[in-house]
Amino acid sequence: MDLVAYWQRHLVPFMKARFSRTERGAALVEYALLVALIAVVCIAAITLLGESTSQKFSTVSEELQ
Repeated sequence: MDLVAYWQRHLVPFMKARFSRTERGAALVEYALLVALIAVVCIAAITLLGESTSQKFSTVSEELQ
């Protein structure tokens, strides 16, 4: 096997894998931030609407009895 073929077959893929920039970690961070933001919005909505919703359900429950 000559030197060029060896370089192309073994060393080039290694060098690409070793020194190329991947953005998989950045995408994972973005997804984690998105999930955290959705959780915060859900908690805020439940906190703000929880009491009024509870009162409405109590009123409907009392009307049905």
